[in-house]
Amino acid sequence: MSDEQESGFGSAIDQLVAEKGISREKVLDTIEAALGAAYRKDYGERGQDIRAEFDEVSGEARVYRVMTVVELEEDQKEIDNPEAQVLLKDAKKQDPEAKAGKEYVEDVTPDDPHYGRVAAQTAKQVIIQRIREAEREATFDEFKDKEGEIISGIVQRVENDMVFVDVGRTTGILPPSEQVRGERYRANQRIRVFVVRVDSASREPEIVLSRSHPGMLRRMFELEVPEIFAGSVELKAIAREAAERSKVSVWAKEDGIDPVGACIGQRGTRIQTIIAELSGEKIDIIQWDEDPARYIANSLSPARVVAVDIFEKEKRAVAHVEEHQLSLAIGKRGQNVRLAAKLTGWRIDIVKAGDEEAVEASSNEAVPISESDANGAKADEAMPSSESQANDDEVKSKGDNKPDVIDEEAAGEIADDTVETDEEPAVSEGTEEAAQDPALKEANKEN
Repeated sequence: MSDEQESGFGSAIDQLVAEKGISREKVLDTIEAALGAAYRKDYGERGQDIRAEFDEVSGEARVYRVMTVVELEEDQKEIDNPEAQVLLKDAKKQDPEAKAGKEYVEDVTPDDPHYGRVAAQTAKQVIIQRIREAEREATFDEFKDKEGEIISGIVQRVENDMVFVDVGRTTGILPPSEQVRGERYRANQRIRVFVVRVDSASREPEIVLSRSHPGMLRRMFELEVPEIFAGSVELKAIAREAAERSKVSVWAKEDGIDPVGACIGQRGTRIQTIIAELSGEKIDIIQWDEDPARYIANSLSPARVVAVDIFEKEKRAVAHVEEHQLSLAIGKRGQNVRLAAKLTGWRIDIVKAGDEEAVEASSNEAVPISESDANGAKADEAMPSSESQANDDEVKSKGDNKPDVIDEEAAGEIADDTVETDEEPAVSEGTEEAAQDPALKEANKEN
């Protein structure tokens, strides 16, 4: 083979590696497997172990027949499989170092000068099929590692409310159930999406994307808040109703760090970046607390909670609020109390302070959060273990109706620890000092 042909063949392999995104070793293995298949079709016998070796530099191929060296037993007259076995005495004629149990390799490359062209035609379809399989496998492995991550893509087309997104080597799907209500997607639009799962399909991997998954909100905080990415601030739980409102509870692992302030950023820059990416979705940042009464009171922000009754056996809490705070505690169509219940994992009933007999509102569910987090696993339950609960005298039995009183000073502290990204003031009613903080005032204006 001439130098020009050798160079052309090597360039073809390089181009194939670059275009298909598969390793050079995989391409060479595919060519060798195809050449072996071509030989078996034209010259081979059933049961033979045929292997081919391809020299990418010279472009030449050699075909070998691999057999196992055996010795006859005393009562044995012939070998069991002559196509895959060879007697020791015969093997030593070609290889004096041959031993029983070892492989014996025989060069069976055809002498026919036209065989190379015939083998190439025979191997063509095998190579194409193997390359497609290798490409599909490489694509699957690449995106399987990206499950639970945020990636960028370009909207390719929209068909019957199904959005097809070009994510590089393949196309992902954004089904209607994973879209954000109110968002409109158009061709050639660049969007960021969350990889929900990657399934292996017959033609190509199926990549399911999402814009409404809670994991997307978690990853956005990890990208925008360095303290969360570094692990000094932990994002405890997320309750999300995409396009409308979300509640996020955070906790500082290190002393001296304000977890809520870290998520807001200077002049609200961090939280505003997240809100802009999520098309204006409102986000409440909640201070997590190991005391369930205080945590539940925090989660009902922007409402100020007077007291909380805890019913441990029922996993139920009764929040007492003043009459003028009832609408804030319940929220539009019960959204605030519903999100608070999802965030904390407790069923929450809202009652007016001083009139505990009448329940003004109740969350729909009393089960812990089970939404997928950014790593694809189930989210941890928002509530701490029983060892972290308040003392036994603070946990009320079903028949005990004395509330866990949260005085005015504590209520102010709770409000200070909670930030709401609504058009109304971002800081709930709290201490006068918190309301006068200039950085918070500026963040409120931007919200």
